[in-house]
Amino acid sequence: MFENLTVMVVLITIALCATTALLSHMGAAVFHDGIRPVIPEFIESRMKRPELLSIAFGLSVGFIASVGIAHTMATGLLNPWLLFLTTDILGIMAPKKWMALLLGGLWGLLSLTALAGINTVLTGLPVDLIGGIATLGDPVVTGFALFPIVAVFKQFGKKSGFITVISAVIIRQITTLINPAMIDAMTMLTGIVILVGCAIYKDFKAKSTSVENNEVDVFSERIGRIKKNLPFLMLAGALIALVSNIGIFGGSEVSIYTLAEAQRAYSDQAAQQLVNQAALAEFMRGLGFIPLIATTAITTGVYGVAGLTFVYVVGYLAPHPIIALIGGAIIIFIEVNVLGFFGKGLSKFQSIRDASENIRSSMTTVMEFALLIGAINACIVMGGNTGFFIGAAIYLINELTGRKVMRMAIGPVAAIATGIILNILYVLGLFSLM
Repeated sequence: MFENLTVMVVLITIALCATTALLSHMGAAVFHDGIRPVIPEFIESRMKRPELLSIAFGLSVGFIASVGIAHTMATGLLNPWLLFLTTDILGIMAPKKWMALLLGGLWGLLSLTALAGINTVLTGLPVDLIGGIATLGDPVVTGFALFPIVAVFKQFGKKSGFITVISAVIIRQITTLINPAMIDAMTMLTGIVILVGCAIYKDFKAKSTSVENNEVDVFSERIGRIKKNLPFLMLAGALIALVSNIGIFGGSEVSIYTLAEAQRAYSDQAAQQLVNQAALAEFMRGLGFIPLIATTAITTGVYGVAGLTFVYVVGYLAPHPIIALIGGAIIIFIEVNVLGFFGKGLSKFQSIRDASENIRSSMTTVMEFALLIGAINACIVMGGNTGFFIGAAIYLINELTGRKVMRMAIGPVAAIATGIILNILYVLGLFSLM
């Protein structure tokens, strides 16, 4: 794997990881959808950096050690779980911008040269801390699809809320039969459509769709923050499209294995057909994730490091690396500006503007719940009833002593601490593997 590395490939990967780590440090963009709604808590001084780091680490490390490394080992291609989930953590961890650049660049180098050793270290503990924590994030994506339902209940009451729940369940089960990969995206889209529909209906009914000039446009404020960081976002988009084009990177599970096949194809024509197939699959996947990424971006002011993920498609299809580089930057530029028009359109409706805080608070509520469930599950996976006891004790002690660690962070903290304690107990002979 990566036997024929060139200096240029290494430098491009280092630059990419350094850039994405910087974006994470700045709070401009992250890859993990679950981290994005939490970033404003830190930016607006309601959360400390160590708490944010514990959430990012708890949500991401399992995916890095399992999905990220596994896909790369199987295909010989880098992937977002391996690169960007790690740079999410490193950027948040770094106290200074230069350190974020340094740590990100170092990870880019290590990801090309030391994967086998890193995997051995991460998975070599007697009690599988990494494997256990990998389950922590399982409820997060599915749970996150609930936030529009919570927002509808908060703003429009029980009747609209129950209609939203029933509709979401029906759409979810229909999607299960048609395309299981889109279940959570379609569930969330259903909730968002009903939330926006309720708001527009309320405004038209009240004949109050106009917005006074002196009122604060919350959507424009947050989109303005994304636009302020547009040069850095365009740089990341350009580099992602470039690594996708030069054949060392696959954007997601729907394309990475097809791209690996393309590299083994018997002819250029067969290879190109496989690349085109990968690009089409990635494009369709990107369409499905627009509601998630766009909604969280508009309401938090934090974008995705790969934007709406269409930079992957540009990279696959571009006829030359330079065109991929330019095309990736242009795609991010277009996405951010379209996001601005979308936000301005929504801001014309008073009820949607009022829903902004409900959306953010609903995201927080759902994240707290999903992280707690995931953390307790991780504790059980690592240590059975003993793991549950230790994790639950940590959570309850935090609650009973004035909540020194905020609810958003206590789940990952408890899971990580439980894994460490179980390994210590094992070494002391006080805990046996299940």
